[in-house]
Order: sequence, then structure tokens, then C-alpha cells
Amino acid sequence: MTTANESRKAQPTAGLDRESCPGRSILLDPRVNKDLAFTDEERNRLGLRGLLPPRVATIEDQVRLEMEHLNEKATDLEKFIGLVALMDRNETLFYRVLVEHMPELMPIIYTPTVGLACQRFSHIFRRPRGLWITPDDAGRIEQVLRNSPHRDVRLIVVTYNERILGLGDQGAGGMGIPIGKLALYSAGAGINPSNCLPISLDVGTNNGELLNDPFYLGHRARRLRGEPYFNFIQKFVTAVSAVFPKAVIQWEDFKKTIAQTILGRFRDRVPSFNDDIQGTAAVALGGILAALRAKGETLASQRVLLVGAGAAGTGIARLIRLAMRSAGIDESVVLRAQLLMDSRGVLHKGREITEQAKREFAADTDFFTEMGFDPNEPEQWRDLKTIVARFKPTVMIGTTAQPGTFSEAVIREMNRHEPRPVILPFSNPTSKAECTPAEAIEWTDGQAIVGTGSPFPPVMHNGRSIRIGQGNNVFIFPGVGLGALVSEVQTITDDLFLVAAHQMAGSVTQDDLTAGAIYPDPAHLRDVSRRIATAVVRKIREQGHGRDIPDEQIDSEVERSMWFPEYAPI
Repeated sequence: MTTANESRKAQPTAGLDRESCPGRSILLDPRVNKDLAFTDEERNRLGLRGLLPPRVATIEDQVRLEMEHLNEKATDLEKFIGLVALMDRNETLFYRVLVEHMPELMPIIYTPTVGLACQRFSHIFRRPRGLWITPDDAGRIEQVLRNSPHRDVRLIVVTYNERILGLGDQGAGGMGIPIGKLALYSAGAGINPSNCLPISLDVGTNNGELLNDPFYLGHRARRLRGEPYFNFIQKFVTAVSAVFPKAVIQWEDFKKTIAQTILGRFRDRVPSFNDDIQGTAAVALGGILAALRAKGETLASQRVLLVGAGAAGTGIARLIRLAMRSAGIDESVVLRAQLLMDSRGVLHKGREITEQAKREFAADTDFFTEMGFDPNEPEQWRDLKTIVARFKPTVMIGTTAQPGTFSEAVIREMNRHEPRPVILPFSNPTSKAECTPAEAIEWTDGQAIVGTGSPFPPVMHNGRSIRIGQGNNVFIFPGVGLGALVSEVQTITDDLFLVAAHQMAGSVTQDDLTAGAIYPDPAHLRDVSRRIATAVVRKIREQGHGRDIPDEQIDSEVERSMWFPEYAPI
């Protein structure tokens, strides 16, 4: 006799007959779905009559309604989930909402809310997006790539998941970063979503909390390390070159030494860059250049203290040196214009430094002793206040992910010798910032010029509202990516990020500077990206690394390549 449970198991599940119900199939495809914006003619022709309420809405109506939905949600994480659900239902509308409300939604779709979404990823997961590649796929990566829903992939953001913002190893949850960044590529630079692909190289996690979570979605193993890992990356790059030969790769969230090694090994094999290193460097340099406009000073007169000498810190230092050399500043000035500090203190030639990327920034012994430091007394060159007192920086940048690093004593000491200090607490998310803008402004009596890595509200000081510009890499990577795609670039050099930094700084208006901000208003992101892309295309042509596009055609080529989210006829 068949039991009730067995009977239920035996019943076949009714599937969607796409041939007899094409309208329903269209409504389930986020790439073509328009929801209530389907016209009467489309409803008749596509078999949608009766599947939708009778009202025909405009996309403007839909945008207003979606914002109403978001504003009714109680938390930013709920808003994030709502936006992802919209992207899964109606892609065009999602991007239109993002384009028209960039300033308020950028902190939701990206930092800081995306950090919480990554931490909660396995528990808020709804529908898959992008591709997941694990060590089990090492022999079939080409096959996995060919499973992509898009055939003409031009831009890949690939994460290793280990260095998510300032949150560390988030395992499979790191997929939220490439999804968010590609959303900003499409909304902020007009790169068509059909040309974009987020990928997670899920090689395991060393996060014990995730491994012990029964709902964890990722590859449940300790992280792949050493040569087996680099062999895996080699196979991935080879497969991308075979399946998507015109694709640019953005490496994302790789641990510092691994990030630098991968960039060094593969940047000439496939057009690629690391946003955590090069994008962060460009946005930091751009902020400094904008701040110098506000101060009426030049780069040649600056002393830059970088607190944090990981991939981001050394990347910033490298680009600042390139900028100074490109400006014709004397090499002796260039080599003494920066001081880097890691968890063990100042980088100098008198101490052992095991990481190659740090060695090039070790202070010369003569310079080190001229500042009053003794290589045999590490307590001198490990104390940030002492370092500030002796080096006398005009610019201080934090990439430590250690809140409170820029203490009141440190900032007051900086302000003692620099009337208008430039202070950039760049660590993400907000909780990891080295200090808050309000603290920097209060401790300098309103004189500090502040830019942050995460969004902060305006600061009131002596009756003045000071706008805090966010040094978000979104002001750099979409424009660089768009320029690289238009040029069909072969190699992405550091010079392109120098160009991007200058263009971003030039996009900061006098009104921005007067308000206290050294970064553009996110509402102008597409204009900033267009400006950067145009300059990047021109630089690539000069280098001979891409298409030879005549000057008079560059603007129109970039403009023509920028997709705008509006409904297309089906």
C-alpha cells in the first residue's frame, strides 16, 4: 500500500510551459521584464494580456513607487535585500532607480551596507547571480564560464573573498562585492549589464564561524594556499582568455601579498587591475589634489604620512610617487615626501622588512636619523604621535581598519605644525575608520580638510555645515573600466590611474570645495566617469595599448558606449 507521504512524493511537479505561456516567461526574465510598463500593444503581441493589472505605468511612475517601497523598510539591510530583489525581477528598473537616486542608494548597494550583507549572505540569499568556481572545478573552468547567461562578457569582477572591506574573510559572502561593484559600473559608467559578470573564486574559508554555520553556502573547507592556489588562478586566467577574449578582469578582495603577486603575474597576460590597490590609490591621490586646490598649494610641498602599509597603503604611496615624478619634482624631494608605518612602526632601512612591496618605501637611514629617530629605539618610531611630531606631515592617510588610530593627541600634534591638515581616514566600513570627521574637525578647530572611505553625514562646526566627501573608489573604477572597454585595452598600466586621479580631482567643483568636500557629489558620477573614460582612452592610444581612435572621435565613442537604463522594444 502507498502511504500518503509516498503518494505526495510520487506526484510530478507541474512546470512552466514556455511555448504555451510565452508571456509568463517574459515576466520571469529580469533582462526584458518591464512589469506594468508593457504597453497595450506589447501585452497583446507578447501574450501578456490578463497576466498584469490593466494599468500601464511609465518608468518614472515605477521609480517613484520603488523608492516608496524602499523608504518604508526599517533597516539598510532590508533596503539592500529589496534592491537585490528588484534587480532579480526587473533589471532595467533597478538600474534606473540607482541612476536617479545614486547619492542615497550608493551606501545601500555598496559600502557600508554591503559589508553587513556579505556577513549575512548565506542567510539572506534569494537567487543566484554570477558564477561560483571552486577547487573542484579546476579541470573544467572553461565549462563553468560557458554557463554564464551572457555571451559577450567584457568586464569581470572576481573576488577571492578573503579581505572584504575591513571585515576580513567572509567566504562565499564575498560575492556581494563584485555584484555591487558591477551594479555601480552599469549605473555609474553605463557599461551594459549584459557585458558584465561577477565571479567568486570560492577556495574555502578560514572563518570558523562560517564553517560552523549549518546554513553556510560556500565551499566548506580551509582556504587553498601556496602553489596549488596560484595554479588554480593560472587556470582561471587561461580559461577567461579562451572563453571571453575581450574581457577586462578586476581583481577584488585578495589578501595584500597575494593581491600584489597576482597583479604582478597576470597584468601582462590579461588586461586586469586590482581596485583595492590601484583604485584606492587613485581616489586617495585625487582627494589630495583636490584638497591642494582648496589650499592653493602644490604636490611638491607636501609630506604624506601613510598609516597602514598593506596593499592599499603601498598602492597609494606608489601612485603619489608616480604623480610627483610626472610633475617633474626632484627625485630627492620625491623620496623624502612620504613616510609609511605598519603595525611594527615606521618602514626604514634599519629594520627587517620581509614583504617586498614595503621595502621600496623604507626610509633612507640618513633621512630617518635626521628626523631624530634611533633605529635601536623602536619605541620612538612605533608611536604615531612621535612620528607626526618629527615628520610633520601635511597629509595623513589611514588604511589600518583600526578605529581610534587617529587619536586627539595625534591630530592636535599634526595641526600644531600644519594649519590646514589633510586627514583621510580611509578604512571601511564606517566602524573601522581611523577617526570620525567630526573628531578631526573638532580637534583642529574646523581647519582640517577631511575625506573618508565610508559615507559620513555633514559636520556642524561653529554654525557651519561641512560636507564630508567620500573617497569611494566608485569615482575611479567605472571610468577606468569604461575607457579600457572602449579602447579594447591590452595592458592596464598605473599611468591610467594617474590620469583618472587628475580627472577626478578636476571634477570637484569650487562649490564642493567651499562646502568642505574634496570629492564630487555622487549625483554627478556618470559625468565623472565619462570624463575619466575619455582621458583613459586618449592615454591608451598614446601608449599604443589599444585601439587607435582619433582625437575627434574619442568623445563620441565614449558617449556611444554608455548604456542608459530605459525600456527597449521586445
